[in-house]
Amino acid sequence: METHPETPLSLAVRAGQPDFLDLPWRHPLEEWQHRCSRLEELPRGLSRHPVVFLNYDGMLYALKELPADLAEKEYDLLLKMEELKLPAVKAAGHARTSPGQGELSVLITRYLDNSLPYSSLFTQPNLARYREHLLDALAGLLVQLHLSGVYWGDCSLYNTLFRRDAGALQAYLVDAETAEIHPGLSSTLRAHDLEIMEENVVGGLSDLVAAAILNEDYPVEDTGSSIHDRYWRLWDEITREAYIHPQERYRIRERINALNALGFSVAEIELNATEKGDLLRLNVVVTDRNFHRHQLHNLTGVYAEEMQARQMVNEIKELKATLSTARKSSVPLSVAAYHWQNHYYLPIIEKLVPLLKNSASETELYCQFLEHKWFLSERAQRDVGREIALKDFLSNPPA
Repeated sequence: METHPETPLSLAVRAGQPDFLDLPWRHPLEEWQHRCSRLEELPRGLSRHPVVFLNYDGMLYALKELPADLAEKEYDLLLKMEELKLPAVKAAGHARTSPGQGELSVLITRYLDNSLPYSSLFTQPNLARYREHLLDALAGLLVQLHLSGVYWGDCSLYNTLFRRDAGALQAYLVDAETAEIHPGLSSTLRAHDLEIMEENVVGGLSDLVAAAILNEDYPVEDTGSSIHDRYWRLWDEITREAYIHPQERYRIRERINALNALGFSVAEIELNATEKGDLLRLNVVVTDRNFHRHQLHNLTGVYAEEMQARQMVNEIKELKATLSTARKSSVPLSVAAYHWQNHYYLPIIEKLVPLLKNSASETELYCQFLEHKWFLSERAQRDVGREIALKDFLSNPPA
């Protein structure tokens, strides 16, 4: 049915977003079902607060109803996380309402396209292969937040969404109600965040066992501790100091390359003399976990998840070597990227469009094609070429 505009007490919206003035603001979100024609049904996890999804000309938004003033607080936190380039939902606006039961606030965020709640990874058989990656993704998200001084305070499977990323997963924070941002995060706060994560993960998986989605013998208790262990392995690798001799400065590049391979960009390199004489203490300061994403976007303008971008940048580098050999001269990476985009990526994407689904992005589908080509080539013990691989891929699309 048609909606009737009802002005909220106040409404703040970021530039480029809809004005949201056509919504039934005088009613609580739980009563919008028959009052708003923009509502969409989308997969979602459990929430302590009412949540609805809205469609504005193909752009999806999530609205969450909160006690007074909390939406503005969470909105500000999400803006700061965006400035820090952290994987979190994007804030679009916030409102104050009074739907007959005291003053409330509403947070408006952009819906994370092509994302999956954790429950989908357990209820959909074709996604079962991603369950192990979920553990790495959640551990990696916590590490990235902590490196940026963010204490989450409620890390859970319910408060996280996942995007497929070249056969792995990328985790995104979708609930920042309890989050805090500090100049630096103490070991005490990090340990507390991990304790909360373990408890919440056990609770989230126990819910799936109770609903008979998971078998009763599923290692629920071990899963939280496994994420804990993965967190510490990644944290130690990123934050460890190393000692080098002045003549071993090549090890600085080795360290940077190792961190780039994990997806982390390096902001600073600290070299300090030590009491051990001719040794230098090497410490690097990492920033966001989007090294290859930035590199791919700078080269081509293509947006992708980190692992997808890494796979495509590697393909560009292979093409650079091939072109350099053919021309008998060094080809700049930017030239190889232009050739890759116009003769590899875009022609393939054009033919893959019929396979696109809501849960798979163009970049993910392209990476699935690359994996398929590699599989066929391994089986044939030779490079089968893109045309043969594409024909077979279209005949046997991924689930």
